[in-house]
Amino acid sequence: MNFGVTREFGGLALSILDTCLIQEELNYGCSGISNSFSANDLAALPLLIAGNAAQQRLYLGGLIEKLSFCAFALTEPGAGSDVAAMSTTYRRDGDAFVLNGTKHFISNGSMADWMVTFATSDKRLKHQGISCFVLHRTSRASHAIACTASSDSAPPTPARSYSTRCASRPTLWSGKRAKASSMRWAPSIAAVPKLVRIAIGVSQRALDESLKYSRQRSAFGQPIANFQAIQFMLADMAVSIEAMRLLTYKAAWMVDRGEVPNPISSYAKLFGSEACMKITTDAVQIFDGYVT
Repeated sequence: MNFGVTREFGGLALSILDTCLIQEELNYGCSGISNSFSANDLAALPLLIAGNAAQQRLYLGGLIEKLSFCAFALTEPGAGSDVAAMSTTYRRDGDAFVLNGTKHFISNGSMADWMVTFATSDKRLKHQGISCFVLHRTSRASHAIACTASSDSAPPTPARSYSTRCASRPTLWSGKRAKASSMRWAPSIAAVPKLVRIAIGVSQRALDESLKYSRQRSAFGQPIANFQAIQFMLADMAVSIEAMRLLTYKAAWMVDRGEVPNPISSYAKLFGSEACMKITTDAVQIFDGYVT
């Protein structure tokens, strides 16, 4: 489940495109379980990009040695996709850093042994002020929401801030490198970024189940698959899924080539999330006459 960990530490060293293909299939079966898998891979990525040898050996090697979980703590009540709007801050205090802020909706947050998190030294600096830290878990989240088979942790309402101290060594990078890294993981749209990683797998499952049911369900003496209204819905689903795949695979392919696919990854995220919502809503309409 740690797809990107290098062979040096016992991992598979899979590409971003490889990971997209695997997670598409996992999401076809269960988006919740896939969420926990992909969260590990996402948290490992900053260490793969900017961690030193000792950090990689400790954290990445540990993921391979035994079944364990890690988390990528980026999202805040007022900052998600807009990373530069984060409010969590850090400051130096002697030979340590002090972090203050709130993170929520963190996949694997309730059970992670360690996590990477982001904080800014000055919000006015936008991306240039952001640094990344790796932290050992000291407490457990008390509230979980989202997929039944997944653990997305959020602080109780109202959200409470946290303060933690860590030695200076855990800092991984700052400024431009933080921005460049976030652009690297964003392209695996259907597999990694929040809310969108499940899009292709779930959409394909919705189409397959809808097609199967429409051939079984009869109305007015014939399968509803014979009705043009149903056929149009199924055709639109299939076209949208293919477009989602092509956008996602192109973005992943660009990353694997060392390019920064900002526009393409954003197109994939926007189109994929909206298309998935439309596809699953249409699937519910096709199943409208279903009686358990």
